Amino acid sequence: MDKEPMTRVGYEKITNDLDFLKSKERPETVIALDEARQLGDLKENAEYHAAKEKLALIDVQIAELGAVISKAVIIDPETLPHDKVSFGSTVELVDCDTDEEFKYSIVGGVESSAEKGLISFNSPLAKQLLGKEEGDEITATLPGGQKTFEVLSVGYKELEL
Repeated sequence: MDKEPMTRVGYEKITNDLDFLKSKERPETVIALDEARQLGDLKENAEYHAAKEKLALIDVQIAELGAVISKAVIIDPETLPHDKVSFGSTVELVDCDTDEEFKYSIVGGVESSAEKGLISFNSPLAKQLLGKEEGDEITATLPGGQKTFEVLSVGYKELEL
């Protein structure tokens, strides 16, 4: 079975999402489905079909989150050294060509969110950053071509998902 490394913060977020779906979202949708069913002719009943579709979607989400949780391996980045880039590190980079600066935290796949600067340890950039330290220069092969970065800093900070 594949293991899915993630931080405690990521694990808590996923288990909270699952609890919300199971304890609130699904029961409310079942009630809505029952109420819609009582409105009569099911072929013409838009509320019934919408509730039925929503319930199916919720069940898929519950199954997917359950599968992720069953494979979860919680890694506490605080216990890892961050003198070199590793799981949970926050890395500041500068693009050597444009002087544009970037800040990324390396996390598990299910936690990644490019908008929040959270990149999966399996992403092309993270794979090429692992093991690097402050002052290192890397030429990363990315989907958009090659870019050269200098590592400005490597450290650990508590994540907010």
